[in-house]
Amino acid sequence: MKSVLITGANRGLGLGMVKYLINQNKAEKIFATCRNESQELQAIAAQNKNLHILRLDVKNTEFFDEAVSKISEVVGDDGLNVLINNAGVATKYTKLGLVKTEQMIDNLMVNTVAPIMLTKSLLPLLKQASVKNDEKPMSTERAAVINMSSILGSIAQNDQGGFYPYRCSKAALNAATKSMSIDLEKDKILVASMHPGWVRTDMGGQNAPLDIESSIRGIFDTLAKLGEKDTGKFYQYDGTELPW
Repeated sequence: MKSVLITGANRGLGLGMVKYLINQNKAEKIFATCRNESQELQAIAAQNKNLHILRLDVKNTEFFDEAVSKISEVVGDDGLNVLINNAGVATKYTKLGLVKTEQMIDNLMVNTVAPIMLTKSLLPLLKQASVKNDEKPMSTERAAVINMSSILGSIAQNDQGGFYPYRCSKAALNAATKSMSIDLEKDKILVASMHPGWVRTDMGGQNAPLDIESSIRGIFDTLAKLGEKDTGKFYQYDGTELPW
């Protein structure tokens, strides 16, 4: 991958992805977006000139074009190879009798609307990368959109109920993944949803069984294997295909 953009990269999984790509020398140019830069992300950027931090609140979609212009200046004719829509929010377990309108709206905005609109804004750069690498098969080495979803967005595996804001927003993101895969197939842009596992982060909590490093390593190992037959599908970090 020549270039990768990761949203929500100031902490948790997003920051873990940045660290992995740098430590494994997996990308020539890394774009990390976040609302507020963490000290750790700033420190990494100070030591690695190929890491570009973009301050971006994904809820403020009107600023997406401005971010795209900055990215375009760096990537030039090469375009953007991989967009990882990672930024997300989650409410705690929410029973039907307690769910609030603002929770539903906030989760849908960050987890569903923002990834769709950012992908739309970055589409010219993704298409550019696909054309630039037309000798390569559909893959993350050519052009790809990876939507970080959750198994809680799987309708088929929902046997607990609850979690209305988060479940609905991730199920909707999965629906967007499927539509994107159909719309972008002619451009040879791979699109997939990815469940990172239940990971020990601020969002996942300290009781989660999986550490960030194991999840990230699995995610990128799985991404490296994805091809044309995998576009429009839903995968777990370890490569297991999940039901919608």
